[in-house]
Amino acid sequence: MNSDHELELTTRPRLQLARRAGFGGARGNAFLTSLVGATLLVLLALEGATIPTIHRFLSVHIFVGMLLLGPVTLKLASTGYRFVRYYTGDRDYVRLGPPQPLMRFLVAPVLVISTITLFASGVLLLVEPQRGMLLLLHKASFIVWFGAMAIHVLAYAVRAGRNVLDDFLRGRRAAWLVRLSLAVFAIGAGAILAAATYPLAGPWLR
Repeated sequence: MNSDHELELTTRPRLQLARRAGFGGARGNAFLTSLVGATLLVLLALEGATIPTIHRFLSVHIFVGMLLLGPVTLKLASTGYRFVRYYTGDRDYVRLGPPQPLMRFLVAPVLVISTITLFASGVLLLVEPQRGMLLLLHKASFIVWFGAMAIHVLAYAVRAGRNVLDDFLRGRRAAWLVRLSLAVFAIGAGAILAAATYPLAGPWLR
């Protein structure tokens, strides 16, 4: 019993120090979420640019869509982790506070559901090419997703940019490199998945 208590007393200052340095806790999570969000904004802009002339750039659309699965998964994981830590009463996350009510109760749920639906339907279309209800679901979920994403970007773009800049200029270099490595790993994993599944796009490209 005493040894457990002594271990807690020994590790607690280290955890607090790590959180203050931005390695973990709400601060580190916010920095990671902002970094991944900025990365996604660039990749999603590239994906969106293929839509007006989708027949010419369908191969790019499919490849980038699969690549996006890596950073999208990391973004959902970081925001989901914050959600869990906040509602389980972690002081660090409670102190950071919840999102605005509109974003918290309306935009965020719609964005998460539409994101999952959009990418899941896209993957299924790649595995089983068809032009029926699944393609319609993919298109409809994109419309809903685009509206929710636009509101999300308008609400958080400035803060995300400030977080990325602050983390790069004032944060601990080791912590910043860890977060950058996670983002690069997510993109790399997505690129490997995109390359591995690209042959499945044959029926669409023909």
